[in-house]
Amino acid sequence: MAANQGPRRVGQWLYLRPECIDEYKKCHAAVWPAVLAQIKDSNVHDYSIYLSTTPRPTLFASFKYTGTAFDEDMARMAANPAVQEWWRMTDGMQESPVEGAVGSKDGPGWWGQTEEVFYVE
Repeated sequence: MAANQGPRRVGQWLYLRPECIDEYKKCHAAVWPAVLAQIKDSNVHDYSIYLSTTPRPTLFASFKYTGTAFDEDMARMAANPAVQEWWRMTDGMQESPVEGAVGSKDGPGWWGQTEEVFYVE
């Protein structure tokens, strides 16, 4: 993503380890308040994660970024100790589709990025 680009919708995807489906759902049913607060403070809104189990467990995330400094907002999120701990927990349940990616701390490189090809409001 381009540095400091303004508001937009973002779509991302990655694989979920089959043996972690129930655990992943359980932790996302009770996301830590500090993580939720940081997401909002980083100008991320209307954030959803979807699960498809066929042909293999795959997560699709979508959110609206409403700020004007994406890279800085994502760096601030990555610097938050609660978010770092959350990522250590959830990264172990996931498999990145991005060759060479080692974790969420790598930023958008952990989740596969998508291109929006259609939108209607």
